[in-house]
Amino acid sequence: MPTNPRCGRRVRWPAAAAAGALLAATAVTAGAAAARAGADTVTEYPVTTTAGAAPVGITAGPDGALWFAEHGAGRIGRMAVDGTVTDIPTSGPDTGPAEIVQGPDRALWFTETTAGRIGRVTPAGLLTEFPLPAAGSGPAGIASGPDGALWFTEGTGNRIGRITTAGRITEYQVPTPDASPHSIAAGGDGALWFTELSGGKVGRITPAGQLTEFPLPGGASGFPGGIVAGPGGMWLTASGGQAVLRVDRAGHVTRFPLPGPDSLPGGITRGPDGQVWYADQAGRVGRITASGTVTAFPVPDGGEKVPLRLTAGPGGAVWFTELLGNAIGRIRVPAR
Repeated sequence: MPTNPRCGRRVRWPAAAAAGALLAATAVTAGAAAARAGADTVTEYPVTTTAGAAPVGITAGPDGALWFAEHGAGRIGRMAVDGTVTDIPTSGPDTGPAEIVQGPDRALWFTETTAGRIGRVTPAGLLTEFPLPAAGSGPAGIASGPDGALWFTEGTGNRIGRITTAGRITEYQVPTPDASPHSIAAGGDGALWFTELSGGKVGRITPAGQLTEFPLPGGASGFPGGIVAGPGGMWLTASGGQAVLRVDRAGHVTRFPLPGPDSLPGGITRGPDGQVWYADQAGRVGRITASGTVTAFPVPDGGEKVPLRLTAGPGGAVWFTELLGNAIGRIRVPAR
């Protein structure tokens, strides 16, 4: 596959000329509202800096804070553990930041779905944006790879992309037409695994670009979404099948049905307890063990707030975004 070097567009956020400025300037302390779920198990922190931020992806940063993508505002948010929020604008309000991850260079890397770019921001607020070679690629998921590069999916471009920390981009075509590659995660086998939202498959790609696809039960109607490495293989959500699936390295699939007829699992992560956690857009966050035992944690007014993505974060907790609630949630991980 051809490799395309691209020049990144570097933008210095005015309020981040020094690291300390990131914590000042536009910082706002949000009032934390504790949920009525299991002795304050769930706490919510409103994103008060931007109305309609629509937070999507979230990750723990190298500075001990949470970083998240504000899809509705074209910004990257930083939240300290006390709920203090700071916003860093991208190059425009309609860039569509989606997923975000900490890179091997201790910067935060994110996809800009609408703008067709990969973004990078340092904890000090220095922003760089790298345009993809083709317009309309729709970058979605992003993950750090075992080769020291970032790997991402192109939902409308039907490709898997690789970008070095210097901004050099390589792309690999997904064999299944219109597969809509969605989320991507590093596996424990030295490869990257990704879901095909419309293709009904899970894919595996090595750092050398060798790509294999495995069909999933239910096919495209299963809508495979988030993916993460966990006990016994790769774990992924299937909203159409109201289930969490586990795929081993040979492609064998185990299905774990979720409780409740309204389950719509989306994001998924490995929690600080070593278990797999998922966000249920029906208003819950769930934990699932290797044997398939599920514990659900309801989010207050979850029918309106829609938990979407989640990550293990500061304080040994699981943190999640509330797309419609315009907030970041925290779940105190209970003892097993």
